[in-house]
Amino acid sequence: MPGSRAAPALAGVTHMRRRTMHAYRTHTCAQMRAADVGTSVKLSGWIHRKRDHGNLLFVDLRDHYGITQIVTDSDSPTHAMLDKARPESVVTVVGDVVARSPETVNAGLPSGEVELRAREVTVQSSAHELPMPVFGENEYPEDIRLRYRFLDLRRERLHANILLRSNVIASLRKRMIDQGFTEFQTPILTASSPEGARDYLVPSRVHPGKFYALPQAPQMFKQLLMVAGFDRYFQIAPCFRDEDARADRSPGEFYQLDFEMSFVTQDDVFAAIEPVLHGVFEQFADWQGKGRTVSPLPFKRIPYRESMLKYGNDKPDLRNPIVITDVSEHFRGSGFGRFASMVEGGDVVRALAAPNTHEKSRKFFDEMNSWAQSEGFPGLGYATQKDGVFGGPIANNHGQDGMKAIAEALGLGPNDGIFFSAGKEASAAKLAGLARTRVADQLGLIDDKRFEFCWIVDFPMFEYDEDAKKVDFSHNPFSMPQGEMEALETMDPLDILAFQYDIVCNGIELSSGAIRNHKPEIMYKAFEIAGYTQADVDTNFAGMINAFKCGAPPHGGSAPGVDRIVMLLADEPNIREVITFPMTQKAEDLMMGAPNFATPKQLKELNLKVVGDGAKAAEAAG
Repeated sequence: MPGSRAAPALAGVTHMRRRTMHAYRTHTCAQMRAADVGTSVKLSGWIHRKRDHGNLLFVDLRDHYGITQIVTDSDSPTHAMLDKARPESVVTVVGDVVARSPETVNAGLPSGEVELRAREVTVQSSAHELPMPVFGENEYPEDIRLRYRFLDLRRERLHANILLRSNVIASLRKRMIDQGFTEFQTPILTASSPEGARDYLVPSRVHPGKFYALPQAPQMFKQLLMVAGFDRYFQIAPCFRDEDARADRSPGEFYQLDFEMSFVTQDDVFAAIEPVLHGVFEQFADWQGKGRTVSPLPFKRIPYRESMLKYGNDKPDLRNPIVITDVSEHFRGSGFGRFASMVEGGDVVRALAAPNTHEKSRKFFDEMNSWAQSEGFPGLGYATQKDGVFGGPIANNHGQDGMKAIAEALGLGPNDGIFFSAGKEASAAKLAGLARTRVADQLGLIDDKRFEFCWIVDFPMFEYDEDAKKVDFSHNPFSMPQGEMEALETMDPLDILAFQYDIVCNGIELSSGAIRNHKPEIMYKAFEIAGYTQADVDTNFAGMINAFKCGAPPHGGSAPGVDRIVMLLADEPNIREVITFPMTQKAEDLMMGAPNFATPKQLKELNLKVVGDGAKAAEAAG
């Protein structure tokens, strides 16, 4: 669209030949300049919009590269043809380049100094009445946009987003190669992997009753490439997971910058990928004049437990200046009986600032409490403050001196209010984290001109599963425990940390990664702690464990999500806006009609039979 794409010279096309022009164009719709005035050119594209000024008809002709204004007068035979053609019809126009008068120059278009006076018009394809206009940036229902995605992709913002995606991927690929990585492709039809999500299964025609799985990630294959002796692998990898959609997660499929390295420590992995991510974000930080900054190298490292305490989650948005503080001990034996009894019973109290809220009415604080209840929590306590004097039920019971001690612990100013989250540690941390984000949004504290990266490190290797009443893996079961075998044999499993890490930007998790457990004896022991036998490991992960028994190098890697990277750079709130042909939240492709019922012939070839509700639905569909 206008000014959004460079228009390359058309080899063998940009200059008129002696006797004939190219069949469709000599220039793109973004190429012509004042220097072309007086020449005869041919353009092809879509009719973007028309403006009838009586004797003159102006048409904006659009192609992939930009827009050129076409003009024709009522005496020209081209006038009737262009007037009759509907918007989005594809036409070829031959004409003479003329200069616009100074008052009509369009500085917003690269071709804005000139226009093309039409002499010949050929309609290549007539457009019918459109289900959604392309001109303008009006919002349309999601089902319309996805059903007619090919029209949606013609619109300027979305077209630019997809081009940005292409450029980001090209930049990632180049930077990885410059870092010494080699690109490999791993299988799409494979076996189930322990990624934690549901697989997409593909029935085998030649092996009745057996199924392939689409890869949730190339995890095992990339580790096997390290065992095979390749040193630095990467690919822009398609991944498939049968998960529900979120704003930052597509249903069904996504792409990631998958990479793995041999003979590396955690620091080596960070040193390899940080310049790639930092470089890409710096390269596109000013995309469309947004003028954003990127946090400097090296990226901050935050231990998991510290992140859960200070930010209430393991993907903190560091643009948010609010930090959560544990104030449990301040309420032990205090005058505020409710919090005091909770602390005595083993619960915690977390507090966070509400900066400069002295002029906010009581309604602001009450609405925060109502919001917390709507999220399924008992409530969100609070204390107001103005000129160093605290107000509200908690302050009245806890006393001014007690509140000042809490204010000092939080580093509050004299006009900062406080919100309190109390309960079991996990629940209190979650509410405090959500409240931290909401307070910052409500008070406008988030700087949208920054990209703030951080690593979350030192994840616990194990956690206690309350439902199953057993110890289980908390993250990736194939990670190397810190302390290796000695830690597994001598430490409380819940105290063991792993060489696992997440890279986070502006509160969005871009990827998880780890230094892998490449030693069979340590893997068997780790799985034993989680309740799995050696036979379980040998059966479920035969390919990997057998490979490790043939000599495996220490290795590690990660896989930043491409879709999320582009979503951040495009400043889009939903990942669908940076994917060419996304599905709905219910994982449906409205444009292609997928998923759909298989024909009886297909089912027979695959030795499958549809039963239950699926059979009834297929029968109803005919």
